[in-house]
Amino acid sequence: MEFNQIETRIEEVRSDEMRCCENNLELMSISLEAEVPEALYVGMKDFISTNQEWNQSKLISSAIANFLFQNGSDDRAVTEKYLNDIFNLSSH
Repeated sequence: MEFNQIETRIEEVRSDEMRCCENNLELMSISLEAEVPEALYVGMKDFISTNQEWNQSKLISSAIANFLFQNGSDDRAVTEKYLNDIFNLSSH
């Protein structure tokens, strides 16, 4: 399995919307496809099945925000997502 294979694509976002939403992770979505070890996938599915307020998208975005924040990202939207998830303030 190739762990470095990641494909991303922006789905129909007009340039004016991009400027308006560039620092708001909640308003802009990007489709992401990644290969992960089976153990992580099983762990994710088990967690989601026992935590009704979580879904795959929320878990992945939370994990990415957590990683970026803990590794020095100074982007305000990343920090907000990280803190919202920590204090469970997120409305999604």
